[in-house]
Amino acid sequence: CVCTHEHFNWQDDRPLRHPWSKTVIYETHVRGFTIRPNASVAHPGTYRGLMEKIPYLNELGVTAVELMPVHEFNEHQAPGINPQTGKPLGNYWGYDPVAFFAPKASYSSAGGLGQQKLEFKEMVRALHHAEIEVILDVVFNHTAEGNELGPTLCFRGMDNAIFYTLAGDKRHYKDYTGTGNTINANHPVVRDHILAALRYWVVEMHVDGFRFDLASVLGRDSSGKLLANAPLLEQIAEDPILRDVKIIAEAWDAAGAYEVGSFSEQRWAEWNGRYRDDVRRFWRGDEGMLAAFASRICGSADIYALSGKGPEGSINFITCHDGFTLNDLVSYGTKHNEANGENNHDGTDANHSDNHGVEGETADAGIEAMRKRQIKNFLLTLLISRGVPMLLGGDEFRRTQGGNNNAWCQDSETSWLDWQGLEQHQDIFRFTRGMLAFRRAHPVLSAEHFYTDTEIHWFDPQGGGPDWSDPNANQLACLIHEDAQRALFLMFNAGAEAVDFSVPPLLPGTRWQLAVDTARESPHDLFAAGESPLLENSHTYRLGSRSSVILLAQ
Repeated sequence: CVCTHEHFNWQDDRPLRHPWSKTVIYETHVRGFTIRPNASVAHPGTYRGLMEKIPYLNELGVTAVELMPVHEFNEHQAPGINPQTGKPLGNYWGYDPVAFFAPKASYSSAGGLGQQKLEFKEMVRALHHAEIEVILDVVFNHTAEGNELGPTLCFRGMDNAIFYTLAGDKRHYKDYTGTGNTINANHPVVRDHILAALRYWVVEMHVDGFRFDLASVLGRDSSGKLLANAPLLEQIAEDPILRDVKIIAEAWDAAGAYEVGSFSEQRWAEWNGRYRDDVRRFWRGDEGMLAAFASRICGSADIYALSGKGPEGSINFITCHDGFTLNDLVSYGTKHNEANGENNHDGTDANHSDNHGVEGETADAGIEAMRKRQIKNFLLTLLISRGVPMLLGGDEFRRTQGGNNNAWCQDSETSWLDWQGLEQHQDIFRFTRGMLAFRRAHPVLSAEHFYTDTEIHWFDPQGGGPDWSDPNANQLACLIHEDAQRALFLMFNAGAEAVDFSVPPLLPGTRWQLAVDTARESPHDLFAAGESPLLENSHTYRLGSRSSVILLAQ
């Protein structure tokens, strides 16, 4: 059927088009963001419920929401039973679409007979009014129809041989997605269908960008070969209607493709999986991570420069929906996915996590203090790095999934944001909000070019040059020049002991001020502009174990 509606009053809504250098992405799930009663909204789990939380997003300081799939999907598709509760599991994340043009009906508070379209538009209009862009996580690499034994829901009944990549027997599907089927994305008919859907969401629904799930699949031909100049990817980048929207690739797939740093044209930004892994490993204290860590905070020139992209090509993240939350990253040494019904075999084992002495929740004050410090280290690193930062919704108040790193089937308290955490962990929320404000106040941190040798200088704790080849080196400092009078001095200590860092001398008339020290307790760990205390000793600064510090000269 086709749903039509009368004119919608956009109230002079226009695309925001925030530059990448001023973009901070907040990834969240429409339902999970507000479904708990303690979200304190009138319309929990809906587009309207998300609208009610816009003041919170403004207070935090993000500029874009990246919404997990809102295309229509079957959330009741049950892969099994939760062995811990005996209840059916369901498709919570939504990465199994059945209709590329339809907003998810169950996310509407007003009903699913066309009201979902109006309510989605109202949400976009309200977010734009608050200067927040809307980026959709879209799935064009497969559908909910599964393998040859799956249900007939959409494309199989339209033209199976055109819409899917088939094996030689024309019955079985080639599976580059891990879901049982693969969309034949570069067939002209399929390509036109995908482009029409993207244009629809931009023109009719006013969205500002797209994050493409398993985007490497979209670069394969009908035989499965990765194309050097995939027609679909080039058309998305060059389409006149799409030319000003943000396009982000998850630049890998389930069949071994990994194209981080080399994905398609320069317009494409990419989820930088190497940023996530290298930053995690540095703060865990792994050997040989010094050079990689330095490169990641500078925008990953070693990954992107050869392809002609700048730092804006890198979507930097520590956590995302797929994997541990930030709290769980510092609280669990291994995944705990038993509730998913697959005997804990699902989900990645490459977490690069550290429980700091106890697996899961603990009352040990020392362990809790170290976990909190590490959370702040990760947040600080993310928000001083060149590139585009992405936060996972709830990390700013220590959301936990109980160690589950693959909660795709958990439409339950495991996945839903628990807003009680905002009250319990005001210190982490304050730190996150403060670091976002610090990033805005110092645009040198988010410039859309790689640092030059005159803009940044590197030091070891003694004030000499770092030994990049030393596998045991896990302390680093850098001096970043903002202008002739202002500079930032950043120090990082991933070691288990406190270390004295030599602080560089300044021009006459300027003094070092303490802006951030993650080893300190709130509210003395981060100072607002104009409140930073002067350093008593301007020659050295002692960094606590596993901590980071920012000094400000002006």
